[in-house]
Amino acid sequence: MKTFLQIFGAITVVLTLFRFVAMDYWWIRVFDFPHVQLTILSIVAFLAYFLRFDFKDKIDYLFAGLMLICMTYQIYKIYIYTPLASFEMHDAQKDDPKKQLSFFTANVLQKNTSYDKLNQEIKKYDADIMVFTETDVTWKNEITDSLDPAYIYKVEVPLNNTYGMLLYSKLELIEPQIKYQVDDSIPSIHTKIKLRSGDLVQLYSIHPTPPMPQHNPMSTDRDKEMMLTAKLALENKLPTMVVGDFNDVAWSQTSQLFQRVSKLLDPRKGRGLYNTFNAKNFLMRWPLDHVFASKEFRVVSMEKGEKIDSDHFPVFIKFSLEPEGASIQEPDAVTTKDLERANEQIKGTEKMPDDMY
Repeated sequence: MKTFLQIFGAITVVLTLFRFVAMDYWWIRVFDFPHVQLTILSIVAFLAYFLRFDFKDKIDYLFAGLMLICMTYQIYKIYIYTPLASFEMHDAQKDDPKKQLSFFTANVLQKNTSYDKLNQEIKKYDADIMVFTETDVTWKNEITDSLDPAYIYKVEVPLNNTYGMLLYSKLELIEPQIKYQVDDSIPSIHTKIKLRSGDLVQLYSIHPTPPMPQHNPMSTDRDKEMMLTAKLALENKLPTMVVGDFNDVAWSQTSQLFQRVSKLLDPRKGRGLYNTFNAKNFLMRWPLDHVFASKEFRVVSMEKGEKIDSDHFPVFIKFSLEPEGASIQEPDAVTTKDLERANEQIKGTEKMPDDMY
C-alpha cells in the first residue's frame, strides 16, 4: 500500500516539474494544459500519503515535504484566477457607451454544422466586434447570411485548413491587414478600431498552430507567433488588445512570457478560469481562448457563452477605455532577460508577404 502511495506521489511531483522543462516537444508541453486536474491530483496524493505516514521515518518527512511544495505551487497557480484573488484588470469606473467596445469570439470547429446555435449566441450578445476561427467558406456564408446589417466592416480569410479567420465589426476598422507571421497558411488579423468617441485602439487577432504529434510535434511555431505578437503590442503606442485561440493555457511559461513582454493584462485574474476547451469533455477543460488588453482598458463584463457544438465555448467581454486610470494597473517593466527569451523564440522566423485589405 505504501509503495503504491509513493508511486502516486512521485507521479504528481514529476508532472509538476515537467512544467519547468525547457523543451518544445509536444509530449512535454502537453502537461501545461491540465493544471486544474494536476492540482486536484497533487492534493489527493498528499493527503493519501498520510494513511501510511511513518512519523519516525525522515524519508517520509522529506517525501511529504516535496509533495507539499508541489501542491502549494499548483494551488497558487490556480488561486490567481479565482474570485479570492485581486483583479489584474480592474472593473470599469465609468459608464460611457462611446468609450466602450465589446468582443465576441469563438472557435467554431470547422467540421461543426450547428450554424443556428452560433447565430443564436451572436444575436444574444450583439457585440461590437466578432472574431471567429476555424472558419471555411461554408462557415463564412452561414454567418453572413444572418448577420445584422450593422456589421458593415469585415475582414474575411476563410480557409479549409482549420485556420480560417473572420472578423466583423460595427466600429470602423482603420488600415486592417491580413498577416502571415510564421506560416503562409496561418493568418492573423491586425487592425486599428475607431471607437464611437473617436479614440483609436489596436487589435491583433491570432490563432497559432498547436503542438500536435501527427502534424507539428514542437510548440516552436506557436511560441514564435505569440512572441511576435507580444512585441508588436509592446511597441504599439495605442491602447491594445490581443484576441484569439492561442492553443495555449494562460498559466504556461509561454503565455506568461507573452504577458510580460506585451505588458498586456488578463481580465480573468481575480474573476475565474473561463475554461473554453474542451466543451465536449467536462473533466478535461482549460482556458485556450484569450482576450488580453493593455492598461488603458477596464472590464465592464465578461462571460463564457453557451455550447455551440464546437469543442470550444465562445467568450464575450466588454471593455471600457479609461486611460486616466491606467497607472493603477500598470504592469511591471519588461526585463532584458524576458526580451532575450522572446527573441530566442522568434529567431529564424521568416515573415511572409502581407496582404493588404
